[in-house]
Amino acid sequence: MRVLVVEHQPELRQAVAKRIRALGHAADEAPDGATAESFVRGYVYDALILDRRLPDGDAIVLLRRWRDEGLGAPALFLTACDQVDDRIEGLASGADDYLVKPFSMDELMARIAAIAPRGRAIRPTRLKVGDLEIDLGRREVRRRRVLLPLRPREFAVLQLLADRAGRVVSRGELIAGCWGQNREPAPNAEQVVVAALRRKLGQPSPLRTVGGAGYLLEDGDGPEAP
Repeated sequence: MRVLVVEHQPELRQAVAKRIRALGHAADEAPDGATAESFVRGYVYDALILDRRLPDGDAIVLLRRWRDEGLGAPALFLTACDQVDDRIEGLASGADDYLVKPFSMDELMARIAAIAPRGRAIRPTRLKVGDLEIDLGRREVRRRRVLLPLRPREFAVLQLLADRAGRVVSRGELIAGCWGQNREPAPNAEQVVVAALRRKLGQPSPLRTVGGAGYLLEDGDGPEAP
């Protein structure tokens, strides 16, 4: 899952993005509407977290325009605008949820988890790549019907590679999709995650490193286990 956090308060924005990343998802951060606009134009998001009072205007204006242009990513307003009329206006603008500050971080994560699948309504809830089965709803992976114990980041990497099975995914694409465009992980972090994922997938490995190009999840079936 990839989430855009649009919040003008840097400490709050960073705290929300950090929590999302700790759950194994990617998070991009935007301090204002203009930055949010550039992110939305360049990337596909599973959910948007929007502060209403941005330095360059009310995020309701942004969301209305995005909805008019066909953007279907689920959106949640996270704001101090707490009157009933504020909530009605936010929901009427195309938001899927509305949470008032101060708030519980656990509640915010639960609400995002609840609305994110709405944007995938036309996508399958399960992916099958060769003998791998990925349940996006349960966040479970099985190979030859055996459940694999994946960490959140490993699941995120595998999901991205499965979405593009049979195609090479560059290091930059992997980091942007699983860590966030404006976040550089520790050196070789993606190599560590890929190595761990390869060990858990077992042999023969469907996951290859393509020298100088990136990573490839092959879409052919491996041999059946005895």
